[in-house]
Amino acid sequence: MTTDSAALLQRLRLKPEQLTVPIDLANMGFTTTDDLEPFRGILGQERAVEALQFGVAMHRPGYNVFVMGEPGTGRFSYVLRYLRAEAKRQITPQDCVYVNNFDEPREPWVITLAPGSAGELITTIEQLIDNLLATFPAVFEHPAYQQKKSAIDRAFNQRYDRAIDSVERRALEKSIAIYRDAQNIAFTPMKEGKALDEAEFSQLPEEERDRFHADISSLEEVLNEALSSLPQWKRESSNLLRELNEETITEALQPLLEPLLESYCGNQAVCEYLLAMRQNLLKTVIDQLVEERALEARPDAYKKQMLTEQYCPSLIVGHHGSGGAPVVHEPHPSYDNLFGRVEYSPEQGGLVTSYRHIRSGALHHANGGYLVLEAEKLLGEPFVWEALKRALHSRRLKMESPWADMGRLATVTLSPQVIPLNLKVVIIGSRQVYYTLQELDPDFQEMFRVLVDFDEDLPRTTDSIEGMAQLLKTRTSEEGLAPLTAAAVARVLTYSARLAEHQTRLSARISDIFQLVAEADFVRQLASDKLTDTAHIERALRAKETRTGRVSARIREDMVSGVILIDTQGAAVGKCNGLTVLEVGDSVFGVPARISATVYPGGSGIVDIEREVNLGQPIHSKGVMILTGYMGSRYAQNHPLEISASIALEQSYGYVDGDSASLGEVCTLISALSRTPLQQCYAITGSINQFGEVQAVGGVNEKIEGFFRLCQARGLTGEQGAIIPRSNVPNLMLDDAVLEAVRAGQFAVYAVANVDEALSLLAGEAAGEMDGEGGFSEGSINARVVARLAEIAERDREEDEEDEEDKKDDDADKKE
Repeated sequence: MTTDSAALLQRLRLKPEQLTVPIDLANMGFTTTDDLEPFRGILGQERAVEALQFGVAMHRPGYNVFVMGEPGTGRFSYVLRYLRAEAKRQITPQDCVYVNNFDEPREPWVITLAPGSAGELITTIEQLIDNLLATFPAVFEHPAYQQKKSAIDRAFNQRYDRAIDSVERRALEKSIAIYRDAQNIAFTPMKEGKALDEAEFSQLPEEERDRFHADISSLEEVLNEALSSLPQWKRESSNLLRELNEETITEALQPLLEPLLESYCGNQAVCEYLLAMRQNLLKTVIDQLVEERALEARPDAYKKQMLTEQYCPSLIVGHHGSGGAPVVHEPHPSYDNLFGRVEYSPEQGGLVTSYRHIRSGALHHANGGYLVLEAEKLLGEPFVWEALKRALHSRRLKMESPWADMGRLATVTLSPQVIPLNLKVVIIGSRQVYYTLQELDPDFQEMFRVLVDFDEDLPRTTDSIEGMAQLLKTRTSEEGLAPLTAAAVARVLTYSARLAEHQTRLSARISDIFQLVAEADFVRQLASDKLTDTAHIERALRAKETRTGRVSARIREDMVSGVILIDTQGAAVGKCNGLTVLEVGDSVFGVPARISATVYPGGSGIVDIEREVNLGQPIHSKGVMILTGYMGSRYAQNHPLEISASIALEQSYGYVDGDSASLGEVCTLISALSRTPLQQCYAITGSINQFGEVQAVGGVNEKIEGFFRLCQARGLTGEQGAIIPRSNVPNLMLDDAVLEAVRAGQFAVYAVANVDEALSLLAGEAAGEMDGEGGFSEGSINARVVARLAEIAERDREEDEEDEEDKKDDDADKKE
């Protein structure tokens, strides 16, 4: 290694204090979390809080709220907590019941009542039903009613008897008797005051028998004429009896219904329903409560059930009188759960329903308040999204079955009266869902005008550190966990910075932090300690890494055994170690991967093997194209880039995405072109632009640690290290094992700003700077690349000239 190379190594090598910035324990200001005040509100989400306050306060159509952010940022719990606090100060909406529409039972009426009074109305109607059962049929057994009914029956019988008596007198004049039973009237000949039987009648002379037949025929005509008005008498008697019954029922209902009408005189809908009930009871009492015959007797339980099904209101929404506006979270937003449904019961082989079978949904319960839904679940349910938009647009809650329009509902259903809808919908979802809806659904922006955007991280300031510590105090107190020491809190916050992948920020994924604290508390319980300390946090982290580390451990074993080819010492042309990140479930880890490049004369250009076999995703392919542009602008100013080259990520059998390998790819390509060996003790990551500047990449901590663990498994030599973009230095929050190795000089992390710096590190010699004329210092790597390209171009030129001479000779031969 030259002196210049050693100086470059020293300049680019990061110091241990640059690799992480732990929380300063001296500035914590407390001993344990018991010393802190509980935290109220949400930490570091001022923008989201202001937006939510605006959305809740804005009472205009279309100002529904979409809460955008990633799970674990506290968005869900804070939204519910804030809405419930605001809802307590708002007016409680009215109760709502459905009642029978006696004129059209398929279209039940809706009645709204003062908050908390729906149950009272239902109880009142139930008491009325009990009173009806006690009143009827007792009223019809009263002597006064029986006398009036008997008078009606007697008047009818008297008219009937007078008609029969007149016929009977004429029959007696002709020696003919009349016999009456319950159903029939018959004539029988008489002789000497005695009725004749058939045998006696047959012994009479024929003339006498003919006379009797003729007289009986004439008497039948007289009887028919006398009873011709019988249907009218019967009709008049029935009308009188009906009037008597209605009068009797009305008089009996008067003391039962009059107090109710007075009690609900301020609610017109209830009064109209009570009047309709009174009218319907005139028929129901006679048909159902009064048995004309003993065989028709029904038990009281049956009668009560029948009256309840016909008259008792069906509760849809009931509130506490002073509970404020409702806040409803529907965890399973299916169509029925949101809009309600009509249930059916089997009866005589068919399905029947009534207003008593109406079941309310989350929209009914949230009406007048707030409905909280989760976007992913909402959009996964059929019919729901379009139906919700229709309801919000029309501001009407209509209960209907989505299957009816598809012809899959083959039974009679209900069309309940529409309920006015006035609520604010709050949807919680990811950024991807929000932007997808905004792009694909033109109605979305009009209906959800308020965006509440929760950040994924927050600035690492004294206030945020104190707030996070107070938040830990609050959660441990609520869940009965042991207090944390100041050192444990500092370690948890360092872990939070690692999740944020930034030295000056903390992660807002509060759920991940609380999960770590809960697991550390479990470790503390096993150790029978009173406080959760740093050791418990570290053990919990190691335990989680062990639980989720099967795949990474297996890959590392394959690398150590040589199944996966990764060198950590020596040098090779056209090869280097790239750094990648794999995500398997909730496990994210870094894995080194060999990048290789080959170059040979030709005109195919630079071929991305991953793209050619459809494993390279768009961003990776973009990185290779940028690499091609850099190579052309850097080395092919005086002659064409006439090469054939191929680049591959070796032993990669899945999809490859991201451009973080482009820095390693350009170095391997330059190595292959200049025939310069690259040191295999390094692993490199970074993306480049067309000017050779190195750009930041993601997952830099996992990538460094992945290569470090492989080197550690093979044995640290002191020469091994990782090369990262200089712009990624603020993202470094490496674990203690890497830090200890760096302090001991066994491992190193280098930060580069351009391709030449990375190439110089990998090659162990200067890449070569460009002079004013566009050339490179003689003997440098860049100069060798230009020379190789010139050589290939010259060879191609000579081959073209030979081809041209051969063509001329062929043309001359053809002319001869």
